[in-house]
Amino acid sequence: MAKRIHEFNDLIRKLRKEQFGKGPERIHTKFAENMAISTLYGNLTPTEKFIAKTENGKEMVHLARTKMIQEVYSSNPPHHLEEVVGAKLVHLFTDIKVEEDIAVSVFVFDQNIEREKDNHEGDL
Repeated sequence: MAKRIHEFNDLIRKLRKEQFGKGPERIHTKFAENMAISTLYGNLTPTEKFIAKTENGKEMVHLARTKMIQEVYSSNPPHHLEEVVGAKLVHLFTDIKVEEDIAVSVFVFDQNIEREKDNHEGDL
């Protein structure tokens, strides 16, 4: 499963970089049943950090980093992510804590993405 998670994280980083000009510096993902839960660290560009110094700016960055990502994923489904997990993405929930530059995304798929063989890879 580690290889699939690594591929999944690389694709998330690439997609976010294409959309915002910077991908997360670090991503931690867990697969659980039909979900991939990702914690993303170091997401904001220097410009976003500057804008977020005011309360209105913080709200603007938050909105862009949540709503825009959801719209991008719904209008242009990430087929490569679906190929990695072998299931269709049906929902994406995402939020970011601008002050700490930490985001969480929950990808919900149409079927279980945990594979029995993956659960025992470490036992080999």
